[in-house]
Amino acid sequence: MYKRSYTLILTIILCILIIGCAKKGTITGGEKDEIPPKFVKAFPPNFSTNFSKNEIRIYFDEYIKLKDPQKQIIVSPPMDPKPTITPLGAASKYVKIKFLDTLLENTTYSINFGESIVDNNEGNPNPFFSYVFSTGDALDSLYIKGIVNDAIEKKADPFITVALYEINEKYTDSLVFKEVPRYITNTLDSINFNLNNLREGTYKLIALKDAATNYTYEAKQDKIGFYEEIVTLPADTAKIFNITLFKEVLDFRALKPKQVSKNEFIFGYEGDADEMKINILSVTPETYEAKIFKDKEKDTLHYWFRPFFEADSLIFEVANTKNFKDTLIGRFKDQYKDSLLLSTNAKGSLAFNQDFTIYANTPMETINENYISIIDQDTTDVPFKAILDTVKNEIVFTFDKTESNNYTMQLLPESVQDFIGNVNDTIDFRFNTKKLADYGTIFFTVQNAKEYPLIIQVIDNQGKMISEKIISSEQTIIFDNLTPGKYDVRVITDSNQNGKWDTGNFLQGIQAEKVNYYPEEIEVRANWELKQTFILE
Repeated sequence: MYKRSYTLILTIILCILIIGCAKKGTITGGEKDEIPPKFVKAFPPNFSTNFSKNEIRIYFDEYIKLKDPQKQIIVSPPMDPKPTITPLGAASKYVKIKFLDTLLENTTYSINFGESIVDNNEGNPNPFFSYVFSTGDALDSLYIKGIVNDAIEKKADPFITVALYEINEKYTDSLVFKEVPRYITNTLDSINFNLNNLREGTYKLIALKDAATNYTYEAKQDKIGFYEEIVTLPADTAKIFNITLFKEVLDFRALKPKQVSKNEFIFGYEGDADEMKINILSVTPETYEAKIFKDKEKDTLHYWFRPFFEADSLIFEVANTKNFKDTLIGRFKDQYKDSLLLSTNAKGSLAFNQDFTIYANTPMETINENYISIIDQDTTDVPFKAILDTVKNEIVFTFDKTESNNYTMQLLPESVQDFIGNVNDTIDFRFNTKKLADYGTIFFTVQNAKEYPLIIQVIDNQGKMISEKIISSEQTIIFDNLTPGKYDVRVITDSNQNGKWDTGNFLQGIQAEKVNYYPEEIEVRANWELKQTFILE
């Protein structure tokens, strides 16, 4: 009896000791696996010649998955239909490539996997693995390399397709719209590209932000860039090619009009609407009038008319100065009349370099300054000047602003009347100004410019243009009243002197106007003045 009790006590003590020891540490599973999967073998072997199979298997030393294969894996020359490449979703120790298209004779193919091959557990990539084979007796070994930039943005988009079109008796520039190129590669998430295993010959080098991943250029959704001269191999192998991507302005086209209220049609369009003219062909009352203004955000023109009259449809002729003319029909019916709604650019605070501006949803026709007042926080009347811009459909108010002040703008009834007879009710707009010390200033000098004028723009971290200056000679310009934060400054060479940045055109061989970004972000602080000099190369 005593012996059993003694044994039981010893057993309990041992259990307690074991549990106590177990609590001193936890099992961590060892160090994190950071080793990428390793290539083991392939059937047929990598770099095979006289290739005639319709399937490839590539083996690795551990279970792998394919990550973003649609973006990462590039087959060059392209195939239609594309080969099936597995595994998709599941894990496997090998990649299987099944060809659904007949391979070209005497052609070197490369299948570039980018960083798509990752191990199953940790996602470690096997970077830039490629499988190369030739249907002929030898592998093509020439190459080119280069850099892709964006024409107007500071950074180029990721996953840019870079392509070579073979220059032969069938080549025209229009092939980029309908035919896949001879060779392709992808920048992945960098700006650098390499095209390998190329054949001796002459080529056209282009780059595409290929939204549909179909290796053809669709101007409505893609960006394009091109190297102006012909690429000759092997002579140009040692060059570093630079390509600048731009979004083309589409050829002008007006879309079918749509009636959206009693007295308004909207006309969507593609391209540049600056020279767009709309004439009505339907029979209208003798007093018929129309007003047109451009939407501030969409590619749309607002067409307003008076008086309203009965008709089943209206027939319009739309034209521009570049030989576009079309007849468009809009269905027509009686709808509710729009009310006049006013809004402003002052969202709480108005900067010292801003004018107070009123916008409207209907075309404003007249203003009566006698019914409008501006009062500051001391209830003192503030003199102002108001200008109605009927093209932009806005009223701009200029007045002397003082710092740390609160303002109330009051519009009494009938201060504003619109094109269809609406007037405003009493409206109060309240806004304030900050201290001048709350803002910062940049003194900016551009040197070594090869041509003028230059358009110099300050860009915030959301990509929005905050301020712009145009200069015709070397000088220091001042960007003041800047809210503290980080900014970029870009310098546009306005080659055609039209006061704006112009994009390029591939078929016409026109590059976008040159843009240089100051190499560093500029941090603006409150009550600070910064002096920056930009020496253009």
